[in-house]
Amino acid sequence: MAGGVERLCGPGAPFAVEGGVFVSGPRTLREFVEVTWGYGDRVFLVAEGVTMTYREFFDAACGLARRLVGEYGMRPGDRAVVAMRNLPEWHVAFWAAQLAGLVAVPLNAWWTEDEFAYALDDCSPGVLLVDGERVGRVRAWAVRNGVPGVVFRGDAEDGFVAYVVDDDPYLGPPSVDVLPEHDATIIYTSGTTGRPKGAVATHLAQVGAAMNPRYFAAAAALARGDVPGAGPAMVSLTTFPFFHVAAFTSFYAVMAAGGTLVMMRKWDAGRALELIREHRVTHYAGVPTTALQLLDLARREGDPLASLTLLSTGGAAAPPGIVSGIVDGYGERIEPRNGYGLTETCGGVLSNVGAEYRAFPGSVGRPSPVTEVRIDRPDAEGVGELWLRGQSLVRGYWEDEAATRAAFGDDGWFRTGDLALLDGDGRVSIVDRLTDMVIRGGENVYCVEVEGALHQHPDVLDAAVFGVPHPLLGEEVVAVVRLREGAETGGEALRAHVGLRLAAFKVPARVLSQGDELPRNSTGKLLKRQLRDLFSGG
Repeated sequence: MAGGVERLCGPGAPFAVEGGVFVSGPRTLREFVEVTWGYGDRVFLVAEGVTMTYREFFDAACGLARRLVGEYGMRPGDRAVVAMRNLPEWHVAFWAAQLAGLVAVPLNAWWTEDEFAYALDDCSPGVLLVDGERVGRVRAWAVRNGVPGVVFRGDAEDGFVAYVVDDDPYLGPPSVDVLPEHDATIIYTSGTTGRPKGAVATHLAQVGAAMNPRYFAAAAALARGDVPGAGPAMVSLTTFPFFHVAAFTSFYAVMAAGGTLVMMRKWDAGRALELIREHRVTHYAGVPTTALQLLDLARREGDPLASLTLLSTGGAAAPPGIVSGIVDGYGERIEPRNGYGLTETCGGVLSNVGAEYRAFPGSVGRPSPVTEVRIDRPDAEGVGELWLRGQSLVRGYWEDEAATRAAFGDDGWFRTGDLALLDGDGRVSIVDRLTDMVIRGGENVYCVEVEGALHQHPDVLDAAVFGVPHPLLGEEVVAVVRLREGAETGGEALRAHVGLRLAAFKVPARVLSQGDELPRNSTGKLLKRQLRDLFSGG
């Protein structure tokens, strides 16, 4: 691996680094997207029977960018909100903002009207680019604040005009200055523990985030003995919502390679299998829950996933069962990949793929060449808070100096809030969230570790582990699981299963099972606060 890294990152190499920044490649997202024009009639976007080539996409994005600058009077630095489900038009809107030098603000499409209003008040956009399903949730705010909007796949109403494609191929993007240090995006944190904060990334940070997956793919190719970049362009079924940074990691890689992005209206494992067969999908990208459901259904139906070469997860901790499911069903033909990234890192900055992932399924891998890793104040076992520093980190939180100071040190290190281990070979393993660790009678219990043990039981589809108050111990460990259809494994059997793998103090005192899916937010993170109510009253 060391030799491969040197070939990729040494002086004059494709991923050479100087001053903590990639030397080659674009310096702004406008430069990044302009290159995709050269892919011409290759298919870029596929959704619900609709296809859009790179040329069609780029011309439409340029047309909307010209309109934002000309008709709406937007200027570099102004904010443009993008609020819609995974549609081809999402990319037209987002990249139009970049071509116009605006700060794109992709908002969570599943938010309520009040949640939208909070973020809109916070970022003060000059225009709203929304789909017909979202317009009703932002209309009142827009009218109250006199902010115009464009509706995609919807009708004009109350200050919103219906989107009309302007795809004149000869006019190009508007003439504006976009510099690496300018702000490119504001992406709001998921808000599972409080009000979301707007993480602000510069263009230089975002293009670093765009280079990271390219580096990881090249390193994985060398590890396999292949030539990086050789072979046909990827076809990716990306199921992350586009407003989430895990999706950015995925579609950046697709766009850089001139690949095809296949999208779904909503998650359905059966439909995903159909799309993989129909479009000869080579790469799958989604949260661990969807990946497990996909593998489970493919196993039950005997689907060979013949075209698939890589299955990648992100957005939440990946249980070890994903790797074993791939190996048991498909050997080494399908490469497993996971990694680590946050809103504040603009996507994935560590990666674990292929043979290394199979050998070290509990790790999130090694960092990219422009990412530094540090374990702060490790305990006797080497567990401490993971700190990160590098090109793709955001510059702070939108107009929130207190939150920025709390998260970032004066020397640029970002405090992730995740507990981690760093081994001698540079691999990072995430142990738990600082706020998700259970302290039982003075012993630290890392919930992710217990969840991983539960996932190893063949009847367990999903698991959530957390702490509840205990009069003597302070906290005790409990778990909620979702079992496979028809399974009748009881709580005591699951406790015994964990007890064979972990110390006695880590075994959940109680395990409850339920038939419904465990509550998660739109990016796959478990909403454990809702599950704690199941244990109220002892």
